[in-house]
Amino acid sequence: MRNIPVADVEDLDRAVLAIGTDYPHQHVLALHEHRRAQVLYAATGVMRVETAEGAWTVPTARAVLIPPRTPHRVTMTGVSTRSLYIEPAAAPWFPPRCRVVDVSALLRALLLDAVDMEPRYPEHGRDATAVSLILHELRNLTPLPLDVPLPSDPGLRRLCEAFLRAPDIHDPPGRWATALSVSERTLGRLFHRETGMSFKRWRQRACIVHSLQQMAAGVPVTRLAATLGYDNPAAFTAAFKKVLGRPPTAFTTAGRLGPDA
Repeated sequence: MRNIPVADVEDLDRAVLAIGTDYPHQHVLALHEHRRAQVLYAATGVMRVETAEGAWTVPTARAVLIPPRTPHRVTMTGVSTRSLYIEPAAAPWFPPRCRVVDVSALLRALLLDAVDMEPRYPEHGRDATAVSLILHELRNLTPLPLDVPLPSDPGLRRLCEAFLRAPDIHDPPGRWATALSVSERTLGRLFHRETGMSFKRWRQRACIVHSLQQMAAGVPVTRLAATLGYDNPAAFTAAFKKVLGRPPTAFTTAGRLGPDA
């Protein structure tokens, strides 16, 4: 199935529905939720998924797992998606919180094939076997640290959201502490309690995650490094590899589809 709303087919009596959708550049899906669990795969482009708990950036050839009944908003940068909508009973192992994952070559091929299956595929046969293999592969995906958790504390959340709009790797914790009228030590404790991360680690991850969308939009690494406050492109690349284990090129050239995919 391609370019149809999931609401039109959500009640079909099949464990997995597969839909391919092409979105206009910088398209935004307003806050919504699904009854089924969703595997949202970026065949091209980069997505940003936001919930009350945080934000997840999904580069090309990766996917995000979205639990059932999770209100979320999605910003698309040059995106074509392949989505799986899974009956909750068919995936009791599905994570309770959004998660960005690497996608194996096998699962990628299955995702691309699934969108061309009949919506009410026979319960026994080739397509049903493919669906069983998809569910098996989904259980063994490698998580990627591409989430930026957001605090529930209103004052700290405002600061975090402002930072995400204009990240700076050298933004000092003292500025945040002053804005909240607390000491830097108190800020550190608050940050860890609210996000599960230290201020420094959260700041670094936020900068690197932000860079993925900018690179997808064609911003050169040299300009991006300067905008984020890194001393030079090499320093940015080193930080990128420290967070994600691979250089920026691994996230800008992988998994691009041809016109017939």
